[in-house]
Amino acid sequence: MTIEATTTDGLWMENITYDELSVGHSARLVRTVTLQDIQAFAAVSGDINPAHLNPEYADATMFHGVIAHGMLGAALISALFGTQFPGPGTIYLGQELKFTKPVRIGDTLTVLATVSEKNDEKKRIKMDCLVTNQSGETVLKGEANLMPPTKKVRVQRIDAPQIQLYDPEARFSTLLDQVQGLDIVRCAVVHPCDAGSLSGAMDAANHGLIKPVLIGPEGRIRHVAEEAGISLQGVEIISVEHSHAAAEMAAEMAANKEVEILMKGSLHTDELLKAVLSHKALRTGRRLSHVFRFDVPLYPKPLIITDAAINIEPTLQEKVDIVQNAIDFARVMGIETPKVAILSAVETVTASIPSTLDAAALCKMADRGQITGGLLDGPLAFDNAVSPDAVQIKGIVSEVAGQADILAVPDLESGNMIAKQLEYLAGASGSGLVLGARVPIALTSRADGPMARVASTVLAVLAAHDNRRKNQANAWKQG
Repeated sequence: MTIEATTTDGLWMENITYDELSVGHSARLVRTVTLQDIQAFAAVSGDINPAHLNPEYADATMFHGVIAHGMLGAALISALFGTQFPGPGTIYLGQELKFTKPVRIGDTLTVLATVSEKNDEKKRIKMDCLVTNQSGETVLKGEANLMPPTKKVRVQRIDAPQIQLYDPEARFSTLLDQVQGLDIVRCAVVHPCDAGSLSGAMDAANHGLIKPVLIGPEGRIRHVAEEAGISLQGVEIISVEHSHAAAEMAAEMAANKEVEILMKGSLHTDELLKAVLSHKALRTGRRLSHVFRFDVPLYPKPLIITDAAINIEPTLQEKVDIVQNAIDFARVMGIETPKVAILSAVETVTASIPSTLDAAALCKMADRGQITGGLLDGPLAFDNAVSPDAVQIKGIVSEVAGQADILAVPDLESGNMIAKQLEYLAGASGSGLVLGARVPIALTSRADGPMARVASTVLAVLAAHDNRRKNQANAWKQG
């Protein structure tokens, strides 16, 4: 007799007692192994062997690809014992295992457990365990010693806790892939006089993203580098006395096209932006605005938030520039038609909530071609912008709602709160960029880690190469 078992079907679990078991009695469980299974097992066990998680490393091994942890198959044997055969009340005493073939992503494993021996005196049994793949090949075999239940029980099945898998390094690698093959861009790093900003610039250089030009007090920069163990060999340093001079020098170099990116160091943001705005050659006719790009564990795609760093209470016309800047940036990032949710507290136009009026106006302006390249909808509350469930419950019909690429916030306060909440409560990985000038400005916070600083540089490099393409296209037209 063979019982077909699963780990999820049915509302109840009923065990098989010692007296009900016979030699030859067996049960089977079938499970297809996914990448998520392997990642979850690594997260729970701490076994981060690169043979299971690093495709490049795994390809160079004798297995020529990623394989599952051997004990993942053993865990399926345990699942069969604990849930179905013999089921609740079983005590697992021991297990001998022999691993005979690697398990790969997509393999369908059949776990077969058969009673091979009963000990009536001790009320214990032995089980022959066999795990085969979809080709009938044995991947795992062994013998288990169990103490089956002696009392019949029927208990309600409890759903297993959900594991939300999020790999920030994998997301970071995906972002880095977008700049593969692009030329290194010359970047002015403005007043990098603390370890965070200096190491961020040098990490970006080590990733082959930029050729940094460090602008600030040379003695102070070298002192910071020495204390932090950062090598500045071969790095250009332009020595100026203080942060104001560094910002002015960097802006002048950008205006003269000596650099294509500006990167904020340890100076105030408004100090750098004031220097940029003082050079007419760096103005585009657009208002400067900031975008955050977040990888959020519970959201299926990158999420852009604007403006949460520069414009405090933007007017309707300023919001036009903010939204257009974000759309243009999203297109640079590979989103052909970005979906823009204009946020407010509610999804209905309400005279007493000015942000809803601005949202309605922005959507109509997009209809009239005053904002181009994206798909706008608003006003939308935050849940309506990112949650398909909320959209369905509220009966909202929209091509943007529930699947936004860009969240355009009413003001800096609300945007900054959303950004910080995503980072500190939702575990999001963020990076940031200032748009609207002739050169992109990588803008980071003192609290940002190395990965965030390099990610911000990636955004700047992509924007800089887009500027190159536009400039070449304009020169071709004029020529």
